[in-house]
Amino acid sequence: MDIATVAGLIGGMAALVYGIVSAKGSFGLFFDIPSLFITLGGSFSAVLASNPMQRITNIGKATRIAFFAPNNSPNEMIITLVSFSEKARREGLLALEDDLDELDDEFLRKGIQLVVDGTDPEMVRRIMETEVEQMIDRHAGMIKIYEDLASLAPGFGMIGTLIGLILMLVNLEDKSKIGPGMSAALITTLYGAIVANWFAIPMVSKLGMRNNQEVLMRMVMIEGTLSIQSGDNPRLVKDKLIAYLEPSEREAISNEVGD
Repeated sequence: MDIATVAGLIGGMAALVYGIVSAKGSFGLFFDIPSLFITLGGSFSAVLASNPMQRITNIGKATRIAFFAPNNSPNEMIITLVSFSEKARREGLLALEDDLDELDDEFLRKGIQLVVDGTDPEMVRRIMETEVEQMIDRHAGMIKIYEDLASLAPGFGMIGTLIGLILMLVNLEDKSKIGPGMSAALITTLYGAIVANWFAIPMVSKLGMRNNQEVLMRMVMIEGTLSIQSGDNPRLVKDKLIAYLEPSEREAISNEVGD
């Protein structure tokens, strides 16, 4: 589980609760069922209307990725690719076919299979890069759902506030109802702001980060696969691939596979 995601959401909610408690406020003042229906119901309905159903049904998987980081380690992948390059140089490309069943990553398995089958290097690159482009498009669709929620929730919060103000103005002759009516009207704006800033926007950022991490992994796989196919020296393969890593991570790779 991604501790940062969980801690951030819990911390944000704790800050809101503490703010209410320290101001000696009552939680009952901040709970209003009609406001929840207007803000949440309206926002999710608009998100549903603006996205294809297939994308909506996959949102649970995307949300899970935000809370549970995929086991994508570029360090381990680079070590695997360097070992493949050593084997290919020693025994030939066909020897890699014996290792295909041990690869958990379908993308890398497909790339190595293309190499073993003798596919033209340019075609291998084109196929693998097309796969990456399609992956980015899928991820962008999932992220768009949260982007839509982040933009729509405050708007429906304002709609709820306007509804509340209209209902308050109907009873304007009763001055005792003006304060409570104004308070109830503003709750929907609060709900919209919370949904957008506490949940939706952080999800956009976290899923965007996850996408960048996976793209990095795919680029490492593409570069490694093509280097293996071209018969590059394992040391050169390592140098090519660690260029994708942060400087602080490169030393660990060098220690693992040697210079």
